[in-house]
Amino acid sequence: MKTIYKSLLLMGVCSSATVPSMAMTEEADSTHHQPLTETNVKLNEVVVTGLTGQQKLVTSASPISVVSPKQLESQPSTNIIDAISRQPGVSQITTGSGISKPVIRGMGYNRVVVVNDGIRQEGQQWGDEHGVEIDAASVHSVEILKGPASLMYGSDALAGVIVFNSAPVLPMGEMGANVMSGYQSNNGLFDYSLNFAGNKQGFVWNSRYSGKMAHAYKNRYDGYVYGSAYREQSFTQMLGWNHNGGHTHLTLDYYHFTPGIVEGERDEETGNLAMPDGFNPKSYGRSLPFQQIHHYKAVLDNMWYVGEGNIKLLAAYQQNRRQEFEESRDECGLDLMLHTVNYDLHYTSPMLGAWKIATGINGMWQESVNKGSEFLIPDYRLFDYGLFATATCSINKMNLSGGVRYDHRHLHGDALVEDNADMVERFKNFSRGFNGFSGSLGMAYELLPNLNFKANVSCGFRAPNISELASNGEHEGTQRYEIGNTALKPEQSCQLDLGLDYTSQIVSAQLSLFANRISNYIFSTRLVDSNGNHVITDGSDTYKFTSGDARLMGGEVYVDVHPLERLHISNSFSYVNAVQLHQPSDAKYLPFTPAPRWLGDVRYEIMCDGRTFDHMYVKLAVDCNLRQNHYYAAGGTETSTPSYTLLNLYAGTDIKSHGRRIASVYASCENITNRAYQNHLSRLKYFDVNKATGRMGVFNMGRNFTVKVVVPISL
Repeated sequence: MKTIYKSLLLMGVCSSATVPSMAMTEEADSTHHQPLTETNVKLNEVVVTGLTGQQKLVTSASPISVVSPKQLESQPSTNIIDAISRQPGVSQITTGSGISKPVIRGMGYNRVVVVNDGIRQEGQQWGDEHGVEIDAASVHSVEILKGPASLMYGSDALAGVIVFNSAPVLPMGEMGANVMSGYQSNNGLFDYSLNFAGNKQGFVWNSRYSGKMAHAYKNRYDGYVYGSAYREQSFTQMLGWNHNGGHTHLTLDYYHFTPGIVEGERDEETGNLAMPDGFNPKSYGRSLPFQQIHHYKAVLDNMWYVGEGNIKLLAAYQQNRRQEFEESRDECGLDLMLHTVNYDLHYTSPMLGAWKIATGINGMWQESVNKGSEFLIPDYRLFDYGLFATATCSINKMNLSGGVRYDHRHLHGDALVEDNADMVERFKNFSRGFNGFSGSLGMAYELLPNLNFKANVSCGFRAPNISELASNGEHEGTQRYEIGNTALKPEQSCQLDLGLDYTSQIVSAQLSLFANRISNYIFSTRLVDSNGNHVITDGSDTYKFTSGDARLMGGEVYVDVHPLERLHISNSFSYVNAVQLHQPSDAKYLPFTPAPRWLGDVRYEIMCDGRTFDHMYVKLAVDCNLRQNHYYAAGGTETSTPSYTLLNLYAGTDIKSHGRRIASVYASCENITNRAYQNHLSRLKYFDVNKATGRMGVFNMGRNFTVKVVVPISL
C-alpha cells in the first residue's frame, strides 16, 4: 500500500490548528506516525479520497469531512453511527440507544452508501430499525462525502457516502497491540476490544476481537425503557502481503448483534412502560421480543502498481441474516437471509501533465431468502453494474474535477402463496429493470492564499429498493404494516454545491451551501380511511410507499477560533429545508427531516508534553436542536418536535512513562441536566401515549457518565 491514512490528532496535539477533523497520508512502510505542528495542519495539507484516488481537501470541489482517529477514540458513543453524528450535516435515525441509521443532509436509508473494508456494506439497510453492522472499535477514521457521490460508488449514493477506513498497515518490521474498554452509567454499557497487528518482511496482519453489552437505558419520564438492551460481538482478521508491485489483503469479518425491540406499551393506570413480572431492568440477558443479526464478510483487496498509476481489484462476499423473535426465544418469526457478492475493478492513471484519470466497473449480485414463518418482503435476486470515468485537472490556482457514470440494475421478486387455509397470495411475481446516468463537474479556486471558493454541479440516480417495491407484511420492529409499490420510478437528483474555506493560525471556517432537486422521491405514508381514521392491518397501522418531487436546500457552517495556544472555541450550524413540491400543507414537508442544529464547544488544554500527563484537556459542549415545525403531517405520520439543549462535559489525558504513552483515559458526562427530550428522528417518538401524563412516545436517554481507557502495547 503506497499511502495510508494518518491521524490529524486534533483532539490530542497541543497547538493543533483550527481545521475540523481530517486525515492525512504518508508513505506506508517506512514512516512512523509523528505529531503535527500548528504550521503543517492546514487545509492544503489534508488528503482525502477524491474522484481519482487521493486528493488534497483544498482541491476537492465536493464537500468532504473526516473524523480523525483521536476523535473516534475520545468521543463516547453507543455505536459507530452515533460516534459520527455530531459532524455538521450528519444526523441519525435511532431506535433506542443501540440502533442508528446515518442521515446526510436530511436523507438516509438507501440514499446513503456505507463503505467498509473498501466495499459497500449490504445488510438490509432499507429497514427502519436496521442499523449498520460494523464494529466501532475496528474503524480507524471516517470520511463523509456529502451530496450525490454515485460516480465511484454506484446507485444509492444520492445523499452521500460514509467511508469507514481500517487502520493503516504498520511500518515494516513492527508489531503492536492495544486494549480498550469503557463503561457508561445510564444503560450499564460495558465494552472492550483487543487488537494485535504487525508487518514482518511484507507479511501483514491485523486481528481484533470486540464485545459490548448494555441493559435498558433510562430517562426522567419513562424510567427504564424495556426492550432497549442489546449485546454485540465481532471479530476481524486481516492477512496480507505487501510487495514492491502492490499488495494483496484478505479481510474476514464476523459481527453478531442482539438488540431488544422496544414496543412502548404502557400500563393503563400508571402510564409506566410495561415490563414482565419480575423483570430486572438492569439485566443484560435477552428479553422478548428481540432481534438477532449475524453478518459475515470476506473481502479480497488487490492492488498493482502500473508505472506511477495503479490497478485495483476488490471482490467480496457478504451474508446478512436477520431474525425476529417475538413469542419464543428458540423459534423466530421473521427470518431473512441476504447473500451479496461485490466486485470492483478500476484503474487510476499517473499525472498526465495537469490531468489524472480513473476509470472502472463495479457492482453487485444479491439474493434474499425468507427462511421464517412471517413475511415482509419476497425472495428476490438483484444484479447491477456501473461503468464510470472520472478526471481531475490542476491549472494554476484552479482545480477542476468531474466524471460520468452509467448504471444498470435488474431486480426480480418471486411470487409467494402462503400455505394456510386461505391460500393468500402474499407476493406477486415481478421483474424491474432500472438504468441511469450520473455526472458531476466542479471547481475549487484559490481566491487568496488562505481562502478557497468551491462550486460543484452533480446529478445522481437511485433505483427503488425491494421494500419500497414489494413489501407486504407486518414489521414487528417498527409496529407497522408496510405495503410496497411496484410502479415506483427511480429517483433522479440534481444538486448544486457552493462553498468557502478559510484557514489561518487563529481562525478556521467553512461554509457549505446546497440546493437539491429530486424527481420521484420515495417515502412511506400512513394510510387513513374516508373518515380520517388510521387503516389497521393485522393489528398495526398501515403504511404505503409513494413518491413525489422534492426540493432540499440548506447547508452547514463551521467556525473554530484559536485565540490562545491552549484554547479552542468551535461552533457549527446545520440546516435542511426538505419540501415536497405541489402538495397540500399537511404533505408539504418530507418525513425524517432533521431539526436545525447548533453544536458549540470550548476546549482548554490543561497540560501539554508533561512527564506523566500529556494532552490533558477539558471541554464543555452544547448540543442545541431547534424546534422542528417542518414535518410530514399527512395521516398523522409525523408531529412537530420541541427544541431542546443538552449540556455535555468531556475530559481526557494521555499517561506517559519514560517518554512513551502507556495509556489514554477519557471521562465524560452527557446530558448533565438530565433533560427529558425526544429527537425528531427518534422512531420511539411515535409509540403509545402515556395516558397518565398525555406525553406521546418514549424519550431519549437521560444523564450518562462515561469512562474509557485505551492501552497501547508496543512489541
